[in-house]
Amino acid sequence: MQTTQTHLRTRPIGVGQLRAFAAVARLLNFRAASEELSLTQSAVSRQIQALEDEVGVPLFLRHTRAVELTGAGAQLMRTVGQTLEQLDSTVRMIRRSAGRKSVAISTWASFASMWLITRLEAFQTEFPDIDIRIDATDNLVDMDTADVDLALRYAMPDTVPAGAVRLFGEQLTAVASPWLLKTGKKLLRGEDLAHFALLEAGDSHRTQHLEWLTWRRWFEMHHLAKVEPKRWMHFNYAHQIAQAALTGQGVALARMPLIADSLASGDLVEILPHMRLDSPMAYWLVVGPRSAARPEIKAFCAWLLLQAQATRTAIGDAPDPDTVDNLD
Repeated sequence: MQTTQTHLRTRPIGVGQLRAFAAVARLLNFRAASEELSLTQSAVSRQIQALEDEVGVPLFLRHTRAVELTGAGAQLMRTVGQTLEQLDSTVRMIRRSAGRKSVAISTWASFASMWLITRLEAFQTEFPDIDIRIDATDNLVDMDTADVDLALRYAMPDTVPAGAVRLFGEQLTAVASPWLLKTGKKLLRGEDLAHFALLEAGDSHRTQHLEWLTWRRWFEMHHLAKVEPKRWMHFNYAHQIAQAALTGQGVALARMPLIADSLASGDLVEILPHMRLDSPMAYWLVVGPRSAARPEIKAFCAWLLLQAQATRTAIGDAPDPDTVDNLD
């Protein structure tokens, strides 16, 4: 029996008056909305008028060159905007399931570059028919509406959503390149850090939990508050700190899960292993409720948990059973 390949469209499906209303409400201009929707201005105007007739009250105040939402219009837009976003996201997922299998992941840039991407080749070798899309962002996403299947996040245990799976915790430790240790002064005690440049996150003061990542806190916890480094170097991202350490620019206070591979390869050296500092933060897997049942999502999550187990072993992490949920 001969089969034909379905042509999957990429444009959003039309929902008539509501989509026209949403466009005008966002742009506050009938002409701009008509251009966005590829309709004539009169067609958009007729759809808005028909919707107002259905609702029974005006949704816009018409001015000479622009429009503005009435109170009723603003109230309707709060629901319509979210509804259309959910609808478009669901349609995209249906189209993906009708075509190629894929996994869309939301995570932050440093975790993607330092942990996830370095391991993806193994997954792609085992599952060559599953596409991967990584959306690297520091912003939290709404798993009910976002166009992603799962999120990998860095958070305190009491802030993650129900059902989140703990991948591993973390400790902070001082690391440097072997080259720096050979060419610089001896680094055997915490006090010896005064002879080196220290690398750390530059925005750690903006968020309370990120203060755990600072050298100042490390010094205080080890009763070395009076130590002053040769100089400070601050960076926005963990992968920048690691790169600076790898090139011998200073000593980094690094997150163990993110630099475990560099320690194993010898590219970085843990210089004061007896002075590791426990962090209250942990790394989590959150699966979107609309994605959890798909076979490719289950396959990726199972693979991810095995990778996380290997990292836990490498860093000596023993998770608290009370913080761990299992994926069925």
